[in-house]
Amino acid sequence: MNKLVQVTSTLLLTSVFAQAHNQHQGHILAEKSAAVPAEFDLVHTKVTTDNGHLVFQQEVTGTAGGSKPEAIGSLAGAEVYSYVWPTSLNSAQVGFEKDQGILALALTIHPDFDDTPLYDEDNDGIKDNDGDNWHSHWVVLVKDDSCGPGALKVKDIAAGSNPRMPETWPELPIFIDSPGYDFDIDQSEVLVRVPLNRVNIAESFAFDGVTSALRIN
Repeated sequence: MNKLVQVTSTLLLTSVFAQAHNQHQGHILAEKSAAVPAEFDLVHTKVTTDNGHLVFQQEVTGTAGGSKPEAIGSLAGAEVYSYVWPTSLNSAQVGFEKDQGILALALTIHPDFDDTPLYDEDNDGIKDNDGDNWHSHWVVLVKDDSCGPGALKVKDIAAGSNPRMPETWPELPIFIDSPGYDFDIDQSEVLVRVPLNRVNIAESFAFDGVTSALRIN
């Protein structure tokens, strides 16, 4: 039987499409919104345990993953579409330096660049051309009011510093990991399966649900 994990209140991200809110029996629920594209109109978020995995799930009113950003041919200004689960887990629990910010799991797509150099998502024998396929990340989020009041961004690695990074860090100058977790996008649901043996987890943790469009600065 799936075991529900503890839930907490919502967080804010820059360029948010939708947020799940209203805690109800271990799930996070939200009302439908005509102002949000249906593929990102988030109405249900949960995290369960199943067969040695944490299963992160989101449900939208439309077809999940039904659209992706248009390629612009450059990294600067490139758009990223994402389904995101901010958590209360410590950044050290997945291999980052400890106490760095808000640790979030994300499923993302961005056709202008590839940040999963260890994986060949489209099985064409080339590992650095797969950004236009959905893939998973851990990211560390921090506040940045220059993006707007209460906004969050992926934390930069300060010049000259050498913080601890996960083994699957893609060597970008930000707190991001590319763990290659299994995922499924089926009709209105997004699901990411995180092996419990890859996360130094306590018995329970808090999480939120966000769908978001971001832009590379």
